[in-house]
Amino acid sequence: MRYLHSRTLLLRVTATALFLVSSASFAVAQSQAIEPCQASPTPQAGSTPPAKISSKVSQTAIDSSIANDPALDKIVSAYSSKVRELSVVIGNLEGELKKSGVGGASIGNFVTDAMTFQARLKGKPAAIAITNAGGLRKNSIAPGQLRASDIFELLPFENALVEVEVTGAQLLKLLENLTRSRDAQSGARIQFRWNAEDRPEFISAKLIGSDGVERDIKPTESYTLLTIDYLLKVASGNYAILLEARNPTPLNMTIRDAVMEYVKAETKAGRPIRAVLDNRFVQVGPGPSREVTSPND
Repeated sequence: MRYLHSRTLLLRVTATALFLVSSASFAVAQSQAIEPCQASPTPQAGSTPPAKISSKVSQTAIDSSIANDPALDKIVSAYSSKVRELSVVIGNLEGELKKSGVGGASIGNFVTDAMTFQARLKGKPAAIAITNAGGLRKNSIAPGQLRASDIFELLPFENALVEVEVTGAQLLKLLENLTRSRDAQSGARIQFRWNAEDRPEFISAKLIGSDGVERDIKPTESYTLLTIDYLLKVASGNYAILLEARNPTPLNMTIRDAVMEYVKAETKAGRPIRAVLDNRFVQVGPGPSREVTSPND
């Protein structure tokens, strides 16, 4: 099987190269005038007819009796270990993780909780963590074994974690925008309603401390916010206000690595990852008149 995989890879590379060469030749040919084909010469009387060419077809069984190509094995070996690492089981998931509605649902909770976990582990606890639901590229993860590939598929981008300082007034505006865009957060309890256009509207927000106690967000006080560098660079839209943030401090870790390490730490402690919805987003009044899914940015 390894031979078949290697041979298939080689054939794909060869086919691609031939396609590029033929495409280049075709591009050059387009600049030349197309000449009519010359007529085939009429055979002269008494001339010798062209010789007939016979062909034979043979079949060769592709199995383990055929030796591997050392050159091809060398190419494949550079990637084999990395592919095997993706299939490693790093934890166990109880319940299905889903992304839907406001806040990215249980997938949004899972990722932002992992972010705050890493900040505390590094001695840099944040009052709140946020990320965009569009950056979460899987809509669901089935219960059972969690593999490294699940996290790579969920978070394929190299977004780095960064802490910044914001005022309470900036934080409230940010949470209002976050609610409208249905993005994910950990550390606050947000009340919202659905308007006539089936869009979530922010009502109020309070921070939830590590002790579980709700606290008002005071407009003039300073708060530590954990997010990703991508959102810090957005110069317009819902996250443009982050351009006013102060004292950016990198955590020297990507959001994907933060989630990976969180799962491994929970597994080491003998705890599974649980897909749960808590009351960090509290709906006031009736829900939307139609099904609403999380947007992909």
